[in-house]
Amino acid sequence: MSRIRTEFFIARRISSRTDGRSNVMVRIATLTVAVGMTVMILALAVVMGFKREITAKLVGFGAHVRIVSLYSQHSFETEPVRLDSALMADLAALPRCASVAPYALKGGMIKTPDAIQGVALKGLAAGCDTAFLHGSLLRGRLPQLGGTRTKELLISENIARMTGLDVGDRVEMLFVDTSRPVRRDRFKISGVYATGMDELDDAMTFTDIRNVQRLNGWEADQVSGYELMTTDFSRLDDFAQQAYDTVFAHADQTSDVLKVEDVVSLNPNTFDWLRAHNVNAAVIIVVMLLVAFLNMVSAMLIILLEKTSMIGMLKALGMRNRAIRTVFILRSFRIIATGMLWGNLIGLGLALLQQATGLVRLNSAGYILSHVPIALDWSWWCALNLGIPVVMLLLMGTPAQAVAAVKPEKTIRYQ
Repeated sequence: MSRIRTEFFIARRISSRTDGRSNVMVRIATLTVAVGMTVMILALAVVMGFKREITAKLVGFGAHVRIVSLYSQHSFETEPVRLDSALMADLAALPRCASVAPYALKGGMIKTPDAIQGVALKGLAAGCDTAFLHGSLLRGRLPQLGGTRTKELLISENIARMTGLDVGDRVEMLFVDTSRPVRRDRFKISGVYATGMDELDDAMTFTDIRNVQRLNGWEADQVSGYELMTTDFSRLDDFAQQAYDTVFAHADQTSDVLKVEDVVSLNPNTFDWLRAHNVNAAVIIVVMLLVAFLNMVSAMLIILLEKTSMIGMLKALGMRNRAIRTVFILRSFRIIATGMLWGNLIGLGLALLQQATGLVRLNSAGYILSHVPIALDWSWWCALNLGIPVVMLLLMGTPAQAVAAVKPEKTIRYQ
């Protein structure tokens, strides 16, 4: 029988014959590993969920990068820029550019007999990326873009609830401008959407870009700016810099002075808040590892004390300290593996339940989203399941050193 098989056989025999205090401590250690694994899975799933959901929604309502007039402020009233087909073609040719589309923005109010709700009316051009709105659509359809101009409007479920409107209803909108009298216009509700991001759902409505151009008194080639989407969000800074370089190269070909803004620079507080979640997740992982390690050490020391005579006998038969340490590290591995198995089952089960039902709700005023988001990904899950046992086994090498202190002549003498 090979040495490794001998050590494995002895470790398995210890596992099957554990009793008394050591059995209780083994169960506590296994439970601790299971709870720690569950908490770590849920913590990472929630952190990644917040990052993914909030980023996707901010990008969905806007874009990864937008190009607007230098004189436009962060408001619903924007300075128009001239459509530049050459600039759009060069932007579309950038590496990792998914789409380029013009848009127009106008602030207004939805007026019903019972309510008045301030909103932003965003005009979309034919060919723009509408995947986000399609994915958020609850009922009805998106407004018709391109072709014959229609006065269709997409509103959120929050706005529909506050105003009593629904698909097929006609609604009057008011538009106030300091330079002209109050304008009135009527739209037909084509669809209702919901994203769960109440702050934006309460304000954003969508229609054909030509409706917004007409309300702003703009010509057909005047827009609020351009929206760019990239295929690689992790390299957003590089993409934004390339867009800036392209705009700068066209500066002498247009009278418009443009600026380039990315979604991170437009929402610094939100992304700083998301980055702070990384620290929270790291603290949780370290604390859970520390608690699991301390319980594992307690279990290991009790097992060593109860198996002192066995250790002395193995030494008397010629087994080296290193081999005996391997026996107890293999015993630890079984505890860790059992705890991790249960932790994965419980953690993934709870995560999938929340993902499917949205059972745990949030106050959107404080957390932006209305429910706890979950994002399960093989990359961090595999890293967690490979990293945790390696770290734990490395740490368990320290208490296993107690084997060297056992003297066979003393342990056998008193048997």
